[in-house]
Amino acid sequence: MRTALVVLVVAILALALGACGESDEEKAMNAVCDARDDIAKQVDELKALSPATVTTDAVTQNLDAIRKDLNDMSDARSDLSDDQRSEVETATKAFTDSIRTVAGDLGRSLSASDAKTQVANALQELEASYKKTLEPLDCS
Repeated sequence: MRTALVVLVVAILALALGACGESDEEKAMNAVCDARDDIAKQVDELKALSPATVTTDAVTQNLDAIRKDLNDMSDARSDLSDDQRSEVETATKAFTDSIRTVAGDLGRSLSASDAKTQVANALQELEASYKKTLEPLDCS
């Protein structure tokens, strides 16, 4: 009798613990939110650069991290609900378009003396784009 009770308790605990796991949708949304949070960190680091401190290496490292985060978000989208997928697709597309616009603006006829100021201004535009597109994603 005692053995049957122990087996029953173990079975109930196993079921309860199994029910506590995250669904694929929850895991995907967590991945999206983690990537969004890292993009915010990268944008903050970029925004903190001034014309005097901005370097190609610093900008490249942060932009590479943002690219990886956007890829992570893209990889997670297939496991999201239709509404979440649509919201994430719209936000990432708008943010990616903004990055392309900023990069295109930087590539046009910059004199060496204006380049660092242009980069600093572009990074502020990137922050504004993040706040408009990705920050509103519901990660609560």
